[in-house]
Amino acid sequence: MSSRRSIVSIAVFAAIYAAISLTITNSYYQLIMTLVLVWAVFGLSWNLLSGYTGLISFGHAAFFGIGAYTTALGQIYFDLSPWLLIPIAAMLGGLAGLLIGFPTFRLQGHYFALAMLAYPLAILYVFEWLGFQEITLPIKRDNPIAYMQFADPRAYTLLALVMLVGAILLTRTVERGRFGMALLAIKQNQAAAEAAGINTLAWKLRAISLSGAVAGAIGAFYAVVLLVVTPQSVFGMLVSAQALTVAMFGGVGTVWGPVIGSVILIPLAEALNAEAGSRFPGIQGVIYGLAIIGVILVAPDGLFWKVRDILRRCKLPLPSAEATFAPVTATVTKLPVSTRRDQSSGQMDVVLEVSNLSRSFGGLKAVQNVSFKLHRNEILGIIGPNGAGKTTLFNLLNGFLRPDTGEVLVEGRDMFARKPHELCEAGVARTFQIMRPFPRMSIADNVVVGAYVRAKTDAEARSLAADAIARVGLSPIAERIAGELSTKELRLMELARALAGQPRILLLDETLAGLGHDETDEVVAVIQRLARDNMSIAIIEHTMQAMVRLVDNFLVLDHGAVLVEGKPDAVTRDTRVIEAYLGKKWVAHAAH
Repeated sequence: MSSRRSIVSIAVFAAIYAAISLTITNSYYQLIMTLVLVWAVFGLSWNLLSGYTGLISFGHAAFFGIGAYTTALGQIYFDLSPWLLIPIAAMLGGLAGLLIGFPTFRLQGHYFALAMLAYPLAILYVFEWLGFQEITLPIKRDNPIAYMQFADPRAYTLLALVMLVGAILLTRTVERGRFGMALLAIKQNQAAAEAAGINTLAWKLRAISLSGAVAGAIGAFYAVVLLVVTPQSVFGMLVSAQALTVAMFGGVGTVWGPVIGSVILIPLAEALNAEAGSRFPGIQGVIYGLAIIGVILVAPDGLFWKVRDILRRCKLPLPSAEATFAPVTATVTKLPVSTRRDQSSGQMDVVLEVSNLSRSFGGLKAVQNVSFKLHRNEILGIIGPNGAGKTTLFNLLNGFLRPDTGEVLVEGRDMFARKPHELCEAGVARTFQIMRPFPRMSIADNVVVGAYVRAKTDAEARSLAADAIARVGLSPIAERIAGELSTKELRLMELARALAGQPRILLLDETLAGLGHDETDEVVAVIQRLARDNMSIAIIEHTMQAMVRLVDNFLVLDHGAVLVEGKPDAVTRDTRVIEAYLGKKWVAHAAH
């Protein structure tokens, strides 16, 4: 039903816009009607990258300008039709996206934004140096339709409307599938996305290539509409600013945001420029600047999200007294945790073997020659004082840090210094000490992201996610937004996201942190069930009362090195462990 409403909305918008444009006979107003659509498409192209990944681009004019000059030079030097040149411009824009993205995605935050700004400025100076300061497209009076030189300007508006509908449908397809889910996961928490098996570089390269292709196509069409191309008009800072502004004003990360922004801002800016441009040069830039300031103050996520949130609040029923005091929460059947599990015979199979793993940061040896084996169905507890290197060890095993030396074998396969998504594909899943949810997604969508590493289709991913959610007891609240969850629910959700990829090895980093006594027992019960279901688990935890009842073996780290390894009873009585970590008070308390 939602999909049908979306298609109907697009059709209604296109019909109304086409009807209005057909009634306008003034050529200037018709040009504005066309430019609204051009900048809406350009805003959607920017949104495909920056809106969904969160990597702000100040350099989309590079792709737009490449498209414009492809049309201009293709007509002048090769006498090619724009009907052919626009697809060529799209391909060149996509290729430029790949060439720009590969080195630039090594940067994050404002460094990425500033690096992107450099590309259109550099290309601008190159075209000026080559002597292309102003290029006029040749007039083709003998065959105007073949060269998109229509006598009636309404034809340009209708063509632009077709391109906009195509861009909206493309964005909608991306948004609703694996592509969009991967980009949104990267935007909300890149580390969690990588741990869930998403190849973040590959998805970002796909996004910038698709974004560049759309920008290149609409830039090529823009040159056909205006018939004059200058480096400043297609590579200038104001061009990139227009894409960014219409998307931010209307709402980033949504199909309709750039359209809303363009419909409001472009006519306003063009009208003011026509009326006051001679007296106030640069009035368009002032309008865009004021629009950005206004959005930041009133609706930081854009008008679309602001209006949607207001409508949702209006539709929500007033909570009853019972609802107020009886919120829906996750429930997990508790299992007795007074004794450890019986070890199965299959536990002797080694699933993870680590030999002499080391990592230094300057003169600090964070992990020193750590060796251990994790067996099938085993729960291995990794303990030690703060700064002992426990989380660093997980980061080495999970690919977030590159080891200096050592060997890592996952079921006999050499996985030394592999990337997080490769280790996830090999069957190694991970949760984090500091929870890393995708806060604007539901529990179900959070877990679906983890399922993509194993699923071939969206339907299969949904099925795997539903099974993982059920295993941790979150099915009743699967549609709750992650940003609204309690600590226990977030811990269980992260566990479900790790399980959705059907791993054979789980690395749990302080999964019990921040939980009350009863909540700890519930999560411990889930972990026990997983170990019974053929899962091998390594867990870092400071809650020793639960750990000694949960784990089969302990690995104790101190100053990055293995202090001792063995059964819980023996390890907790070892004088070295007592001195380095447990303390005599804990031993006295445990004796009682």
